[in-house]
Amino acid sequence: MKTGTYHILRVGTGITFLWVGILIFRNPLSWGAMLQPWAYNLIPGSLESAMIGTAILDVIIGILMLINVWTWVAGFLGALHMAIILTTVGINDITVRDISILTACLAIMWPALPKKTKKGQVLNCEFCGRESDDHPFCEQKKQNGAA
Repeated sequence: MKTGTYHILRVGTGITFLWVGILIFRNPLSWGAMLQPWAYNLIPGSLESAMIGTAILDVIIGILMLINVWTWVAGFLGALHMAIILTTVGINDITVRDISILTACLAIMWPALPKKTKKGQVLNCEFCGRESDDHPFCEQKKQNGAA
């Protein structure tokens, strides 16, 4: 079951990704200037187009986290994105904070992973369709025999 602290972390991290995505859209080249020199060779197109792609990814991750949809995907993409940033930019006075964003993404992803049965099927609540079966309201409906 996801707790209030999970949702606070999810919303805060979602706002962070959304905000950074908007900032990158506003000035992509200044954000790209933080890359290590060897990382420029890995970019298939221009630096500006790569940073616009990064901004789009950040906005998508932020929106998914904020609306609480596919949060495990958003957490995975966010963690992978932060790991790539830490690798291509390096750890410095600014990016050291990205370590906490990376771990926040992992903390968001882990409990949101789809639960599987032994047969490999996702467990969904028969009443509300959510990914788990431990909703007090749904338990009450089950006890009352509602369908």
